[in-house]
Amino acid sequence: MTITFRLAEEADMPRLNAALAALSETLGDTHRSSEDDLRRAGFGRHPVFRAMLAEAAGELVGLALYSPSLSTSKGLVVSYVSDLWVSPERRGQRLGPRLLAAVARDAAAVWGAGALKLNVYHDNPAARRFYDRLGFVPAEHHTEMFLDEAGIAALGARE
Repeated sequence: MTITFRLAEEADMPRLNAALAALSETLGDTHRSSEDDLRRAGFGRHPVFRAMLAEAAGELVGLALYSPSLSTSKGLVVSYVSDLWVSPERRGQRLGPRLLAAVARDAAAVWGAGALKLNVYHDNPAARRFYDRLGFVPAEHHTEMFLDEAGIAALGARE
C-alpha cells in the first residue's frame, strides 16, 4: 500500500491528538494536550510547530511533530523533533526513517534547517537502537534541562 506524506492541517487536529495520546500511553506519559491546545500552537497567530503526517488510504499511520531552533554553537538552524509516532501495525516498515526524511526536507525548505535533534527516554532502549541505526548520536557536553510554570513564576520572585 502506498504511503503519502503531507503537512497537517487544522482539520487534522482530532487525529493528531489521538495519535499523540497513543504515543504518550506507549511511553507511560500523561497526555495533557487537547485538540484546542494543538490548534492554537500549530495554527494560531504564531505557530510554534509543524506536523508531518504519513497516511495509507486516508488512514493516519505515522506522524512527526517538529519545531525550529537556532544552534549558535553549530551555526545552523536545527529542527527539534518532539514527537515521532508510527502505528503499531506499521512498525518495522521503515516508516519512521521516511517520516524523519520528510521532516528534514520540510524543515530545510521552510527554516533552512541543516540538522535534526530529538530526545530519547532512558528507559526506551528500542528507541535508542532505532535512532542509533539512523546515525543519531548523543549530544556531547550538555544535558537537557526543564523549568515548569512554577519555576518560571519563581524566576520573577527572585528579581
